[in-house]
Amino acid sequence: MSKTKLIINRNGSIKIEGDFEIMDSEGTVYGLEGRTALGLCRCGLSSNKPFCDGSHRNNFEHEAAAFDLPPMKTK
Repeated sequence: MSKTKLIINRNGSIKIEGDFEIMDSEGTVYGLEGRTALGLCRCGLSSNKPFCDGSHRNNFEHEAAAFDLPPMKTK
């Protein structure tokens, strides 16, 4: 499998593809049942958080466009 990719969808979810695992804040791993692609909610409306269930449709707008972050600060 290739490296993991996160795709910030316009007006929607974050799509994750590749070899990955997802953990909650306690370190418990979600059972993804072999999935190599899925959508993560970023609108806050999903009833299946952290996963996207499509609730964002007509309720969430964000034009995702890539940009460069400033260099990391060192001390």
